[in-house]
Amino acid sequence: MFTSTFLLFGLQNHPRFKEKKVSQKPRQISSIIEEYGTRIYNYQARLRLPKEQLELLKKESQTLENNFREILLLTEQIDVLKALLRDMKDGIHNHSWPAHQEAVQNQGTTEVLDDEVSDLVHYVLKKFRGDQIQMADYALKSAGASVIESGTSESYKNNKAKLYWHGIGFLNYEMPPDMILQPDVHPGKCWAFPGSQGHILIKLARKIIPTAVTMEHISEKVSPSGNTSSAPKEFSVYGMMKRCEGEEMLLGQFMYNKAETTVQTFELQNKAPESLLCVKLQILSNWGHPKYTCLYRFRVHGIPSDHT
Repeated sequence: MFTSTFLLFGLQNHPRFKEKKVSQKPRQISSIIEEYGTRIYNYQARLRLPKEQLELLKKESQTLENNFREILLLTEQIDVLKALLRDMKDGIHNHSWPAHQEAVQNQGTTEVLDDEVSDLVHYVLKKFRGDQIQMADYALKSAGASVIESGTSESYKNNKAKLYWHGIGFLNYEMPPDMILQPDVHPGKCWAFPGSQGHILIKLARKIIPTAVTMEHISEKVSPSGNTSSAPKEFSVYGMMKRCEGEEMLLGQFMYNKAETTVQTFELQNKAPESLLCVKLQILSNWGHPKYTCLYRFRVHGIPSDHT
């Protein structure tokens, strides 16, 4: 056993054996370095690839978003034109021609239609652009009013209201609650909340004694779906007595009738004892839509605090 140990120790220290063993170490180290270098390069390449894809995704998203906005604008214009054509056809069918004009009907048809279309265009433009209320709106966003989201129902989440890129949703075009504080009431420019009951807390542009409110919705003529079942029906209005939180006072309960004019004003039933800065709109029901309710525009009228 002693002899075997001696021979083994001697072979390990033999110059040729040592030279062979030492010469293998740089090869192993070089191989390891090369392997790890390859791994690092591949890892860095994988890191660079998502960044390039992310930049491409951002560019595609921006392009699609711009295109989508243009499509929305064109859709609104198409809806208005469709309503205009329907009204024009109704006007043509309902037009009565005097008997003594039958002989010259063909000659005068063009002039009459031109006059009717011109009058109809002016009527539609006035309807869409004009403000029939002629009362100050203290819930107007451009005047300084805003929505307090902590006191407002959640918006309706609709998977169809997203654009997708390779199966990934990246653009959501749902309307925010403050849409109801703006004068744009084109089809689709509404705030939707789930179900038939919801509420929204509004901070007015200034303190007022509220006297009336106005609810506005689109008509069935311009509705893309052909109906307005998502329009609000019964609703209540509350005044917030202390800033925008705390005690509430019922100012009135009303019903928006979708069969009547699209803009309806309601005189408040109860007078606030002091000037208010915030009001809450509580929707109690809609006209039958099972999934959501859409609010287009809500206005608050009253007497400013410095006039009381």
